[in-house]
Amino acid sequence: MKLLLVILSVLACFPTFANGISTEAISLTSHWVGFAALAIFALAYVFVIFEEKFHMRKSKPMLLAAGLIWVFIAVIYQQVGDIHSAEVAIRHNFLEYAELFFFLLVAMTYINSMLERQVFDALRDVLIIKGFSYRALFWLTGILAFFISPIADNLTTALIMCAVILAVGQGKPKFIAIGCVNIVVAANAGGAFSPFGDITTLMVWQKGLIDFETFFKLFIPSVVNFLIPALIMQFALPLGKPDAIAAEQVKIKKGGLVIVGLFLATIVTAVSFHNFLHLPPVFGMMTGLAYLKFYGFYLREFGNTHIDKSDIPTSHEVEDDFDIFDKIAKAEWDTLFFFYGVILAVGGLGFIGYLSLTSSFIYGELGPTTANILVGILSAIVDNIPVMFAVLSMQPEMSQLQWLLVTLTAGVGGSLLSIGSAAGVALMGQARGQYTFFTHLKWTPVIALGYFASIWVHFLVNG
Repeated sequence: MKLLLVILSVLACFPTFANGISTEAISLTSHWVGFAALAIFALAYVFVIFEEKFHMRKSKPMLLAAGLIWVFIAVIYQQVGDIHSAEVAIRHNFLEYAELFFFLLVAMTYINSMLERQVFDALRDVLIIKGFSYRALFWLTGILAFFISPIADNLTTALIMCAVILAVGQGKPKFIAIGCVNIVVAANAGGAFSPFGDITTLMVWQKGLIDFETFFKLFIPSVVNFLIPALIMQFALPLGKPDAIAAEQVKIKKGGLVIVGLFLATIVTAVSFHNFLHLPPVFGMMTGLAYLKFYGFYLREFGNTHIDKSDIPTSHEVEDDFDIFDKIAKAEWDTLFFFYGVILAVGGLGFIGYLSLTSSFIYGELGPTTANILVGILSAIVDNIPVMFAVLSMQPEMSQLQWLLVTLTAGVGGSLLSIGSAAGVALMGQARGQYTFFTHLKWTPVIALGYFASIWVHFLVNG
């Protein structure tokens, strides 16, 4: 606390922009606070990129960066007598994070529940018994990711397919790494042609800039974006098939398929909440969590497998050991806290004025086509949500063709780097040590080839 007071006292000594009280937004892009915020964010991302080298989880530097950036902003606004603007801005960013947090938490809880019920283990055994090679498994998971992500979302789809890759590819880290890269590209490409496939497409649809059915014009460009990297990466896959399982084939525990059905029902609920009731999808996901909690109660109280649990305060014998809060506890918390740091830190940079400044320059000086292509590249470095939010806030004069282009590039551009999309970040946590920033970076040139090819096909088909 003493150190914090000293820092705040030092900050108060710096010159300010105004001598009197002001409630107008302050541009800090050329102020020491802006430069400090950029330096802090860049340094934090260095630690994220070299997570495996420093042996420091990626959430730690981003949490600290977000806090410091907003402390600097709040101090400057306090100096000019504005005690509300920073508070309103940070609450807005925190609300965006809260929606993402609970959406992800429900998805992760369902996935952990399916893992505990051995759904993915059984799927792994089925795929092995079918005699699929590593190359066939590579294509199967990629195609499934591409076609599931428009219905669910790219993050949830990637988590599910990654669980399959991890189960099937035991002892083959090279297959897991390439398979995860393929899943990220496929999930992001599949999410680009559906309003529900990615948060950025949802934002564009909510603004009324593109009709629901118009999004499907991006289907063919999205297919190209997925296929070109996959066609090249397949040649680096290990030969052969997964080792046969010597033990008895894993069977799905009681209720495993029911939980899969409940997860699909949860996705339908989330989509319906948004499409018909005009409510945020996260409320549908939280309602779907109730489905799982009630079914978990049924498994524990009325299941067929009798398990003596003397440590559970019940007056009768517990029927199953399914514990929903255990599944919640096993969520990828490092990833969830990393998202908090990214959203709040990037939100702070946007509040300072850097995102608007960048958008104004690229649209005003470079033109919409070049600007929209750069938006996709930028979304690989900075999260595509604030980038797209900056574009929508500017509302540049563009044709429908260009709005479709920026929707495509913002959706698939994040595939260029593992940190460029929620799917990539989540898989780095799920396949820790096997799918990393550098394993993805190795294939960035190939992914970039698919990125630019999809843009060319978009103009060829829709232009």
